Amino acid sequence: MIDAVSTWIAASQRIVVLTGAGISTDSGIPDFRGPQGVWTKDPQAEKQATLQHYVADPEVRRRAWRARLESPAWEAKPNDGHKALVTLERRGRLDTLITQNVDGLHQLAGSSPEKVIEIHGTLRAVVCLECGERAPMERALARVRAGEDDPPCLSCHGILKSATISFGQGLVADDLARAAAAARRADLMLAVGTKLSVWPVAGVVPAAKEAGARVVIVNAEPTEMDALADAVLRGSIGELLPRLVEGL
Repeated sequence: MIDAVSTWIAASQRIVVLTGAGISTDSGIPDFRGPQGVWTKDPQAEKQATLQHYVADPEVRRRAWRARLESPAWEAKPNDGHKALVTLERRGRLDTLITQNVDGLHQLAGSSPEKVIEIHGTLRAVVCLECGERAPMERALARVRAGEDDPPCLSCHGILKSATISFGQGLVADDLARAAAAARRADLMLAVGTKLSVWPVAGVVPAAKEAGARVVIVNAEPTEMDALADAVLRGSIGELLPRLVEGL
């Protein structure tokens, strides 16, 4: 099946990729709801990702800032799965890379920012919930290291939060529209490292299928859309993706 999928990739001109947490686990970033997931091991951590709790409770914010300081994302390096998608882009096959991840590893690997839609935002920036100003995350983390346990916005003193989409926050309409448009023009949809259970972003897969694209799922575990796929590849993403693109 790997040979067949490699042939499909080589023949495609508008590949759209959807990635989830599974592509980053080989880089040392745990998922959220898996057996070793962040929220599985520490249910209190889920409150930090819920806007209502974050805004209402200063202690939740203080814990969130400590967790950001200790995030494995700062030490993580792109793995061979991320790099394989860069190869796909450089060979002129990649139309759009939609990611559910907030770790920024696709861009660190070399994916063009204009090709990447971070549908759930990014951990690498902060945003003020009052005035909307954005700034690099590192600037806020430096203030935490210097002793501020809940640093406010420097411009308006509003609450700062990572520029990720929390529970209770709406997704960015422009990002959703771009993702939907990409799905409709895809000739191959590659879903990587996602169980395809988080909506509305998971909807890009059936949308691409309905528009005539082949669907390929690459994941270590079964997904909710395996029956929809033209091919399902089960195993290590860091091993499978390079094999799929090596012939380009």
